[in-house]
Amino acid sequence: MGENPAESVVITGIGAITAFGAGTGPLIDGLLSGRTGIRPIEIFDTSRYRTKVAAEISTIPELELNRREQKGMSRCDRLAVTAAEEALRAADWESIPSERIGIVFGAGAGGMLEAERYFRRFLEEGATTRARWRCLGSQLPNAATDWLAVRFGTKGPKATISTACSSSATAIGYGADLIRAGEADAILAGGAEALCEVTFAGFNSLRAVDPAGCRPFDRDRNGLSLGEGAAAILLERESLARSRGVKPLARMRGYGITADAHHMTTPPEDGRGATAAIRQALRTTGLEPEEVDFISAHGTATRANDVVEARAIARTFGESAAHTPVHSIKSSVGHCLGASGAVEAVALLLSLESGAVPATYGLEHQDESMPTLDLVRGSPRRRPLRIGMSNSFAFGGNNTVLIFEGIDS
Repeated sequence: MGENPAESVVITGIGAITAFGAGTGPLIDGLLSGRTGIRPIEIFDTSRYRTKVAAEISTIPELELNRREQKGMSRCDRLAVTAAEEALRAADWESIPSERIGIVFGAGAGGMLEAERYFRRFLEEGATTRARWRCLGSQLPNAATDWLAVRFGTKGPKATISTACSSSATAIGYGADLIRAGEADAILAGGAEALCEVTFAGFNSLRAVDPAGCRPFDRDRNGLSLGEGAAAILLERESLARSRGVKPLARMRGYGITADAHHMTTPPEDGRGATAAIRQALRTTGLEPEEVDFISAHGTATRANDVVEARAIARTFGESAAHTPVHSIKSSVGHCLGASGAVEAVALLLSLESGAVPATYGLEHQDESMPTLDLVRGSPRRRPLRIGMSNSFAFGGNNTVLIFEGIDS
């Protein structure tokens, strides 16, 4: 099994939980209906911060957890399990030998929320209870990946990717690489991120968040909006999927990954790293720019990112840039950081399935200082879709671009 490195990799299951609710259905319904999940935060006190909103998940479904999981799982871990269960259930995964299934997940702050609560109780309330591993163990970024492997009994390759907001996009690309290299027959790839005060305070101190909610590519944009969520994709060898009688949802065509080597938070003005990642993704797939039907942009709504990303798209797509639909979902589900690449990849796959590119919520007036792009605004763009590209351009100059292809039969 897995002896053909050149064999194509397909997606047989997807799952998600976002501010729109648990499941891929609420995600695509929310995006196509033109709603936003960004609202006042309830999970912690925001009175000391200049912004008060984020795309918070109001309800996490009840999970069947054993005693160990109940005590040790963080909010982030539970989000990961929720998304993973949906993806695996859709793929009828139990017919795949456990030794040939691996997990590669992207991570950001992990269980920091629980760590904050513990230390606040310990320091501010004078608690004398000794710290126990179950209180703080899920603070580690790899915790969600580890819980998933234990819960589902997967014994293949296991890795956690942490490259800021490209983490889970890179996890998907690396997962496909493992299958092509024959190291696994299937990989559960994705990412999870829960809101926490440390992250919220950091972005507030950078003044990188918009108090009113983000507006990607809008001339009046004033920063991003944080979000939380998880998304999972089951990648597997196409011949295995066919032999199991499972219809693939899409094909993973390829990806590009580069580094800016420039600055911790600001991309170079010429967008050279993002440009190189897009070109590399196209090169690995053998596709020409005009064959890409739409682009899911990183689109954070920060002053620097949107201009740089627009330049990178214009430079790589040339004349095609003016009529290739581009949108961002971050004004709907927030910037999910370590989970953002996977959430946006799942949304892209849902667009391929539904034949509709969601509009960018809050985009009213395109920034005229940017290169001209075909930005989707107002209402969804409905058209036949075969090839979709997803951009993730992270802090630290970590750039990853994914390309997927819809499958008719």
